[in-house]
Amino acid sequence: MNGPAQAMSDPIRHDTRTQSATPQVDAARLWSGGLATALVAALVVVVGVFVSRAFLNVPVLAPRTASDLGDSSTFAYAVIAAVAALAATGLLHVLLLATPRPFQFFSWIVVLATVAAAVAPFLRSASQASQVVTGVINLVVGLAVLSLLNGVGRSSLRTPEP
Repeated sequence: MNGPAQAMSDPIRHDTRTQSATPQVDAARLWSGGLATALVAALVVVVGVFVSRAFLNVPVLAPRTASDLGDSSTFAYAVIAAVAALAATGLLHVLLLATPRPFQFFSWIVVLATVAAAVAPFLRSASQASQVVTGVINLVVGLAVLSLLNGVGRSSLRTPEP
C-alpha cells in the first residue's frame, strides 16, 4: 500500500494532528506589541505623575519644587515601567514556547507582580497620599501590561498549515 492511504495509516511517518495542533509564535509580532506595551507603560507613569501633581497636588517620587511633570526621577520611573513591560514580553515569549496554558501562568505572574508593585510604596517613608498615588500608578501600569500583552500574545500565535 503506497500513497496517501499508507501515510494516513502510519502515525509515526505522518502525524498531521501533532503538527497542526502546535501553534508557532510570530516573534516579530509579539515583540513589536511588547515595544508598544512598553511605551504605554511609560506613558501611564508620566500621565499619572502629571495628574497627581497638577490636580491632586501630591508629589510622586519628586519634591514639591519639581515641575508638574516631576524631575529626573519621573523619567527613571517611566523607564523602569517600560523595562518591566519588556521583561513581561520576554516572559510571555518563553511561556508561549515552553508551557501548557501559557496565558494562565502569565496572568498569575503579572497579577502577583502587580500586587507587589502596588504595595511596595507603602514600605517607603513618604506621605500617605504619595504612597497611595504611587501604588495606584503601579496598579494601572500592571493592568495595562497584563491586558495588552495577553492580547498581543494571542494575536502572535500562528497555527501552521498541515
